[in-house]
Amino acid sequence: MDWQNLPGGGNIEDRRGGGVPGGGIAVGGVGGLIIALIAMFFGVDPSAILGGGQSPPTTQTQAGGGGAQDTEYQFVDRIVASTNTVWGGVFQQAGRTYTKPTLVLFSGAVNSACGQASSAVGPFYCPLDNKMYLDTSFFAQMDRQLGGGGDFAYSYVIAHEVGHHVQNELGIADQVERAQRQARSEAEANQSGVRLELQADCFAGVWGNQVASLANLTEADVREAVNTASAIGDDTLQRQGQGRVVPDSFTHGTSQQRVNWFMTGFKSGDPNQCDTFKQSYGSL
Repeated sequence: MDWQNLPGGGNIEDRRGGGVPGGGIAVGGVGGLIIALIAMFFGVDPSAILGGGQSPPTTQTQAGGGGAQDTEYQFVDRIVASTNTVWGGVFQQAGRTYTKPTLVLFSGAVNSACGQASSAVGPFYCPLDNKMYLDTSFFAQMDRQLGGGGDFAYSYVIAHEVGHHVQNELGIADQVERAQRQARSEAEANQSGVRLELQADCFAGVWGNQVASLANLTEADVREAVNTASAIGDDTLQRQGQGRVVPDSFTHGTSQQRVNWFMTGFKSGDPNQCDTFKQSYGSL
């Protein structure tokens, strides 16, 4: 992936080196910290918890960020900026205005409008402040625990969180939250959450389709994202963490579902193909 070809200017707020002291949001469960970290991968709101490639080159960064000389910063900046271009264009064609989100880079722990979170939560989007939060050390976790990363796999992580912002812009997230509150059981509420996550996977694929030519994406790049989507399916994580699969407790979808929806978006490039709800929860 030639991410250097993508435009810059992605609304990055750099808080690295200024981590919040203390424990942050507690993450527990069968399988220990590693499984918990991966299980929370691609979460929407950290407050809910209270209720094969090479890594981008890194440099030492002081509090406040290095910006222009920091390759990690440049990478994240260009990915986010490209999502702004893609979704800004999609919204414009639909006669709507897209509000660009901010991505907050942090190290260790961070305060958000959704509460305090540690890096163990993984990347997340907070709808209360329209910000995405990312500790880039998570990319190294992907390399170690997910069997490999790669630039496009890391980009998929970011594009998925942007997908949650798109859902927030369309009012889909609010409708899902209401549906979950009215659900007759935890399993029914979880099903709505799964559909939300799968749609964010599909939206990430739509972005990938739109930048494929400019970023010179190859089959190997796409395989990186597909491998990641497969590795963080609920069934795979549960099988690894507790030795059995409990579908009623799924929150993000099976490995096959995550791959299928990402590829639906990637092959079509059309967000209207991402109706994981099969009902009118907002459209473009």
